[in-house]
Amino acid sequence: MLGVRGGDAGKLGILFERYQGPLFNFFLRLTGSRQASEDLVQDVFFRMLKYRHTYQDVSDFTTWMYQIARNVRFDYYRKRKREVVLEEKENEQASQDPGPVERLLRRQEIDLLRDALARLPEEKREVLVLSRYQNLKYDQIASILCCDVGTVKVRVYRAIKELGHIFFQLSGEKAS
Repeated sequence: MLGVRGGDAGKLGILFERYQGPLFNFFLRLTGSRQASEDLVQDVFFRMLKYRHTYQDVSDFTTWMYQIARNVRFDYYRKRKREVVLEEKENEQASQDPGPVERLLRRQEIDLLRDALARLPEEKREVLVLSRYQNLKYDQIASILCCDVGTVKVRVYRAIKELGHIFFQLSGEKAS
């Protein structure tokens, strides 16, 4: 990113190759739309180029990138009505040669989890996606959300608890 900030726009291609997949998955889990996710990823890299002068090498690049990604998503929702219908086949891979019954049960659980995630309030879904799907550390998430690490831990805990409650409601079971 220092090269991009210095005027070497060609370095943005390297960053795109490295981070477009994680950004796409971040947006896909939050928006539920492949097309919107692709558009949002492009917007992030456009803004990274446009606002390259704001990047400070003392901060973590991924934190800066996800802050831009959050702003892009907020702008997207301002322009469009909020709609979350998650698509199938994100990144899931079946375990080694499960039988048809196991595959069906796993597919049903994945669908239930996806539905439960879509029903979470946006701020809880976002913190879960950042921590569990994007594998960001709590201090990075705290920087992105402009809060303390302890606050992030509490938000993740509450989001997981609510996700479990919604999941068990959808599956017709009671949470223990």
